[in-house]
Amino acid sequence: MSDETRLIHAGKSAGALAKTVGPPIQKGSTVLLPNAASLYDDDNYLTYGRAGLSAQACLQDALAVLEGAVGVSLYPSGIAAISGVLMALLKAGDEILVVDNVYKPVRRFCDHVLKRFGVTVTYYDPRVAPETLVDTASDAVRMILMETPGSLSFEMQDAPRIAELARARGILTAIDNTWGAGLLFKPLAHGIDISVQALTKYVGGHSDVFMGSAAARDPALVRKLADGINHMGWAVSGDEAYAMLRGLRTLPIRMARQGQSGLQVARWLTEQPEVAEVLHPALPGSPDHALWSRDFTGACGLFGFVLKPAPDAAVDAFLDALKLFGLGFSWGGFESLAISCDPQLKVRRFARTYGGPLMRLHVGLEDPADLIADLRNGLDAYARLKG
Repeated sequence: MSDETRLIHAGKSAGALAKTVGPPIQKGSTVLLPNAASLYDDDNYLTYGRAGLSAQACLQDALAVLEGAVGVSLYPSGIAAISGVLMALLKAGDEILVVDNVYKPVRRFCDHVLKRFGVTVTYYDPRVAPETLVDTASDAVRMILMETPGSLSFEMQDAPRIAELARARGILTAIDNTWGAGLLFKPLAHGIDISVQALTKYVGGHSDVFMGSAAARDPALVRKLADGINHMGWAVSGDEAYAMLRGLRTLPIRMARQGQSGLQVARWLTEQPEVAEVLHPALPGSPDHALWSRDFTGACGLFGFVLKPAPDAAVDAFLDALKLFGLGFSWGGFESLAISCDPQLKVRRFARTYGGPLMRLHVGLEDPADLIADLRNGLDAYARLKG
């Protein structure tokens, strides 16, 4: 054979792979099949590398263990996971009930894509009673999408009760469980049909990789979600799956530390004269503390608080004075973050008056005493302009 031919076919196999603690990362679009009969075997789903190779399969298996799921689908981002679930399970003429405190990009997808394809989107108050929500749902309602706690205002829903009532009417339920990360809250064990996560946040944990997941117990739903990914042509790379699996290994330790630190910071904020209210369901005395205590095994580091009234310039001064808290919209990584929330609340149908500027903090892995000192500097700057 010529050099050209020999170089194409040489070095294809390294023999048996050494056993490592992480899976091998396979890179390839082409999957070589063992024989001609396999080319069009409908039971052989792995005919193209986009479907996911070793690292992706290992991540799916690990997430299925975490979620108590029969199957898990992977998506290139958290919003892709939610939009992928909706596209796979809804059709023209269907209606979906979406909680009004939903993650902003989900609202954008519902309003600009779902509606354009003939799906009716109805937003509901996160404080509505489950019985009222389900009993008043029209016959066209195919799904209820929840997020508990809400990622800006942190209202809790009685998700298990909503799921129970919805199932009796043949309505699917899905939940954005990124706050609980599949660890602090187990949606599938509480009767919810689909658990969705932005793995980008707590599972990844290092703010450097994008991915989302959707987990289900019903094999028929698992297949529909997988078919939806195949139809849309989505894929995640082996490198990203490996990084996500690495983050998953330390998820319980990181979340425990961040949850404890977050509560320490939240308790301190309740004592500060500039703060009107702290929005954290794990705090005793919170309006939703009983629901959180019943369904969750812990808290993450994400919560909100309301400042006493002041001009917008004071809010900017508070944020600009922070040195350890970065100003950024994501969360779930090792770093602490802060944002103001009021501009995002204007699109809500069931607007609530908080009596002052609403802020959101993500507490990372820094020493909470250092974070408290940083916040005190910010509050001092706020007080100077508050008047």
